[in-house]
Amino acid sequence: MGHRVRYYQTGTGPAVVLVHGGASDRRDWLGTLSALADRFTLYAPDLVGFGETERREDGYYLTEFITFLEQFIETLGLGRASLVGHSFGGRLALGVAVNRPDLVDKLVLIDAAGLGKTSWLGIVLVTAFNRLRDWLHRPQPAPTFLAHEDDDPDWACVEDLPKVKAPTLIVWKRRDPYLPVANARRAARLIPQARLEIVPGTGHAPHKSDTDAFNELLAGFLADGRGG
Repeated sequence: MGHRVRYYQTGTGPAVVLVHGGASDRRDWLGTLSALADRFTLYAPDLVGFGETERREDGYYLTEFITFLEQFIETLGLGRASLVGHSFGGRLALGVAVNRPDLVDKLVLIDAAGLGKTSWLGIVLVTAFNRLRDWLHRPQPAPTFLAHEDDDPDWACVEDLPKVKAPTLIVWKRRDPYLPVANARRAARLIPQARLEIVPGTGHAPHKSDTDAFNELLAGFLADGRGG
């Protein structure tokens, strides 16, 4: 699968790949890129079909996004990189951690999809936002998501969580309207080397709403065990 990929790269130090969510692009990480560039080499790609990376009009399966992320790491020769994924991006990062543990040093899941059911409010909000974009004739930020007949609509992979070998940080807003914090608590119990940090307040993107606190938390976790 060959793609022309748009991505940000900055900094020096161990490699960290920042994976945006399903309604975003690489610009989601600007606040983290500027804050952590003195300690890490940071990569923030537009996922295939998102932002300025090419899009196939008939859509993509979940496995294709995961393969894309694996190939991004391998093509750039990053070796073992830390993966930081938000929402849909968290599900992809988790997929790489399970499928290719040789590529993953540490794993950070931020209000991640795939750890349980989407709330009824989340389903309503996603449907409303998509219809509003259509009504305003604005392009959808995400490509078409394709599904095999037996695929779970929430991309659930709870049964795979005990297979995660990488040290894992789970960051979650206490009142996430899309994905209940109960999903995070269960994941923290099932992933062998997991730590859970719950961020006060309502929201779905603590790396954007609580940027300074999130960056400090992320930097500490990534640096842990590296000698400071």
